[in-house]
Amino acid sequence: MRTPSERFADIPDYPFAENWFEVDLGDGLTARQHYVDEGPKDAPPVLLFHGEPSWSFLYRKMIPILADAGLRVLAPDLIGFGKSDKPDDIDYYTYARHVDWLKQWRSAVEPRPAALFVQDWGGLLGLRMLAHDPDLFACVVASNTFLPAGGTPSQAFLAWREFSRNSPDFRIGALLDRATATERSEAEIAAYDAPFPTEAHKAGARAFPSLVPVEDGMLGVEDNKAAWPALAAYDKPFLTLFGEEDPVTKGSEKFLIDRIAGTEGQPHRILPTCGHFCQEDQPEALAEGVIAMARRAGHLA
Repeated sequence: MRTPSERFADIPDYPFAENWFEVDLGDGLTARQHYVDEGPKDAPPVLLFHGEPSWSFLYRKMIPILADAGLRVLAPDLIGFGKSDKPDDIDYYTYARHVDWLKQWRSAVEPRPAALFVQDWGGLLGLRMLAHDPDLFACVVASNTFLPAGGTPSQAFLAWREFSRNSPDFRIGALLDRATATERSEAEIAAYDAPFPTEAHKAGARAFPSLVPVEDGMLGVEDNKAAWPALAAYDKPFLTLFGEEDPVTKGSEKFLIDRIAGTEGQPHRILPTCGHFCQEDQPEALAEGVIAMARRAGHLA
């Protein structure tokens, strides 16, 4: 499915030109993937990966800061989200397919080593990609994310998974508003609703929580277990900036810091007045963290 372009006509503070890439979905199907591409094309790249159930609008406050610092800023809308096309079958979405689709985009659009910022499902995808090809990532900033490989999920997560899959009242904008520490305007809430004009457009958003491999035996557990040794060995700058008021991933930063080599000696922070969607609450601190890591890595002068 394709969200009608008029749904995005009145998006506030999002002046970025549209860019498109055709993804091979498999099974003889293709989809258009939308992405933001700001800053000089020959500048050092930074990749901004969003999660569930947001889109590149989430990065609108960070993009100008990063571009002004001299970076080429690339923020894709995952398949099923934002302006990108959306398979309408919830069971068509899998963790492995999302990794493959994002790898296709990255290889075609910007194959050079890049700085990486990840949040929520952006980390489940981006950190897996890093483990597969660590030389393609100059540095990492991770916020409110993790790379799960089984275990026992919290009751709060199980409730969220059930709600996202089956609740008849699945309003995306309202979810984003509740998961930030600062208040969203009506126009911003509408911007998060814009990609999803019908229930069928929400298939990807409903699918994602059920794909998180938080229980032993789930698809993705063995793949993430296999990814962890390479991720742990990653010794380039790796910074964690987590939100103080995020009930979903609070404490997960310790697991990253304890296991990943590149986290040693970095100025990790727990950001105040910061909920799950940290890009809304603390965009300046996050952008400054990316710039600092890029400079520390020699990726940015």
